[in-house]
Amino acid sequence: MAQLSAFADEVSQSLDEQIKILKSEGVLNIELRGVWDKNVLQLSAEEVKVIRRIAFDAGIGFSAIGSPLGKFPLDGELSEQLDSLKIALEYAEMLEAPYIRMFSFHIPQGDRPASHRTQVMDWLGAMIREAEKTGIILAHENEKGIYGDTGARCLDLYENLQSRSFTGIFDFANFVQCGERPYEDCWKLLKDHTTYFHVKDARMEDGKVTPAGIGDGDVEKILSEAFDDGFDNYLTLEPHLSLAEANYGKTTPELFHSAVEALKDILGRVET
Repeated sequence: MAQLSAFADEVSQSLDEQIKILKSEGVLNIELRGVWDKNVLQLSAEEVKVIRRIAFDAGIGFSAIGSPLGKFPLDGELSEQLDSLKIALEYAEMLEAPYIRMFSFHIPQGDRPASHRTQVMDWLGAMIREAEKTGIILAHENEKGIYGDTGARCLDLYENLQSRSFTGIFDFANFVQCGERPYEDCWKLLKDHTTYFHVKDARMEDGKVTPAGIGDGDVEKILSEAFDDGFDNYLTLEPHLSLAEANYGKTTPELFHSAVEALKDILGRVET
């Protein structure tokens, strides 16, 4: 059976409120991206210990560290990313989170991604070697504007950086927002490299994010095939349903509920 998780900072910066809302929805895991108005990598080790205690006492686990690693310019210093990665690895072990979410670096506007391929591979390779010293897995999320934003370039990463410490996250909406057809252009290529999913949908016509199944993300078709193939890992809700552009990436408790219900409706049909 799949396990539900969420970016709980979408609904609140209060840990107590995050846990209350998740439990009310039957979501028992967090992909820890932020709390107390801090990004996860800005937290101290002592704060992470407090988060662990409060969450575990409430029956909440951690699916991943939702780090911003790889959302980083290629003209920056790799050493900065490696230092941040060491913090993320430490926190993942403290929280018993099996994954660290990460990205494959911003491509300068107007440049061809292929012109930066060698550097992206080298930098990711260095990060993977650091992760290989631990039991934590780096999980790459497809996102617009990074090297791995299309199905073909994600496949390039996974085929050329093969490691027990590197895997893929499949984000339906992010592929739509890149003009990709999630099933035809992405899932067919990436199904063997996808370990878990970020669940949000989007419309092809304008990129607007929607609850699962309402947009053009082929969510039900892909999850049905994944479950048929034995998928039993995390489905992490990242609803992005704020009605205000300035709050993109935020979701009210009411809209979070609608996102959970949309996913549960799909699971009721495919998880058999």
